[in-house]
Amino acid sequence: MLLVIDVGNSNTVLGIYQGAELKKDWRVGTDKNRTVDEYAMLINNLFSLSGLKFSDLDDVIVSCVVPPMLATLERLSKQYFQLDAYVVGPGIKTGMPIQYDNPKEVGADRIVNAVAAYEKCRCALIVVDFGTATTFDVISVEGAYQGGAIAPGVGISADALFARASKLPRVEFARPPHIVAKNTVNSMQAGIFFGYVGLVEGIVGRMQKDLDGKAKVIATGGLAAPIAEATDAIDQVEPFLTLEGLRILYQRNK
Repeated sequence: MLLVIDVGNSNTVLGIYQGAELKKDWRVGTDKNRTVDEYAMLINNLFSLSGLKFSDLDDVIVSCVVPPMLATLERLSKQYFQLDAYVVGPGIKTGMPIQYDNPKEVGADRIVNAVAAYEKCRCALIVVDFGTATTFDVISVEGAYQGGAIAPGVGISADALFARASKLPRVEFARPPHIVAKNTVNSMQAGIFFGYVGLVEGIVGRMQKDLDGKAKVIATGGLAAPIAEATDAIDQVEPFLTLEGLRILYQRNK
């Protein structure tokens, strides 16, 4: 079995693959202060609940955008799994040309998403990932990563609103009944929710013009589904795109 680990700024997603099938997945909070032993205990508990054990693992691959976490997970893999983890970064074979001014600046998660999306669709693509940051990545019809855009994530923007406007309450991210809201909670939800729908439509629309309107748009991340339901700018939602990309990269580097 293959353990794939995607470390984001807010959440860490883990998955177990048997061949090409995702057998199990978990989402936990990212905490760079956890020790190797603490992560081992956490993963062991998750495995135990699913009838798995460390000895079931054949390999591990990690994508990480939180630098202090990378060394922790590499030590975890060696100490507890007796495996050398594959790490998405310089030196790993992606099979995808990176047309960025400095390819090393591209986040590992963005490359992983791009690889998975292109493997699925084999066409020009825009990948939108709703995470701590909302990222927009463009892949050419030939399968080259061309670049993209980074915007503040929904959580970051909402937290700034709550922190700077003392009379406004903290509200759930949800689609309100109407865009013209009749109370403060719904008014905030309308601004946050439809504001992000507008952001997606605006950036995707400008990218489509730059690409002559020929790119398929795939969304991933925790908020992809509700936002996709509110706009025609997104063609497809792939909740496990990053995990699938890690599996593909493992196969290319095995």
